[in-house]
Amino acid sequence: MRRNLWIIFGIIIIITVLAGMVDWPTGPNLKMGKYFKEFKIHEGLDLQGGVHLVYELDTSKVEDKDKTKAAESVINVIDRRINALGVTEPVIQSAKIGGKEAVVVELPGVTDVNEAINLIGKTAQLKFLESNDQATVEADAWKESGLDGSHLRQAEVQFDQSTGEPQVSLQFDSEGTKLFSEITARNLQKPVAISLDNEIISAPTVQSAIDDGQAVISGKFTIDEAKKLSIELNAGALPVPISLVEQRTIGPTLGSESVQKSLVAGLIGIFFVALFMIIYYKVPGLLATFALIIYTWRLTPIF
Repeated sequence: MRRNLWIIFGIIIIITVLAGMVDWPTGPNLKMGKYFKEFKIHEGLDLQGGVHLVYELDTSKVEDKDKTKAAESVINVIDRRINALGVTEPVIQSAKIGGKEAVVVELPGVTDVNEAINLIGKTAQLKFLESNDQATVEADAWKESGLDGSHLRQAEVQFDQSTGEPQVSLQFDSEGTKLFSEITARNLQKPVAISLDNEIISAPTVQSAIDDGQAVISGKFTIDEAKKLSIELNAGALPVPISLVEQRTIGPTLGSESVQKSLVAGLIGIFFVALFMIIYYKVPGLLATFALIIYTWRLTPIF
């Protein structure tokens, strides 16, 4: 029995060494020869600082019974936009300000605050417009076609094969595909405008009816602009307008000293647990302790 335990212990040692050679972390300041891999724990707002934003929702055109649902929809859209930025551990929650619906957004480690604010607050209402032959003033030059962002299945960045310029390709759902086919069929040799938040960003001339449900937005975009536009479109439009009413930059509240103390306290706790396990259970306790340490070491980077 004891011999089998030592065999198991030896196998664990071998597996640990092999795993360590492939995945040994560099942080905090740990290396194993030329084999290393970054070890990073995702820190929240209290550890690394960040930005605290409060948005007020304009629900004046929403019925009282639907206001909570509108706030939930806003949270979902903001969450998708923030996830596309790669922010870890964001906090997005509903709140009340003077009886009005609001959303609180906390973004740890964000360095470009303006980019985050612009991305979160943009309504991103996508519409396809047809030329209005009956218009007498420039303001009425375009009319709505019925095709908008709600019919969008996916948007992604691609590059023009002839110019190499970045552009945003659109893929519509089944209803949108049908609408787009009808729109292009009745507007041959006419421009069809694409507007975002009531601003025309592209107005290509239709050469033929398009039945595959695909469209392209081009407009001298930079790669970053095209990427940002695709993020906004994929996340969906905000169901109601929002306005930024509070912005605060938050520094780390715990600080490196508190973090170090927490680590020391954790190590002391592990030591006494391991000591008890080994004294009480002998070799099985040693194996269990060793397995727990390996489990903790391998699991921690996930968080």
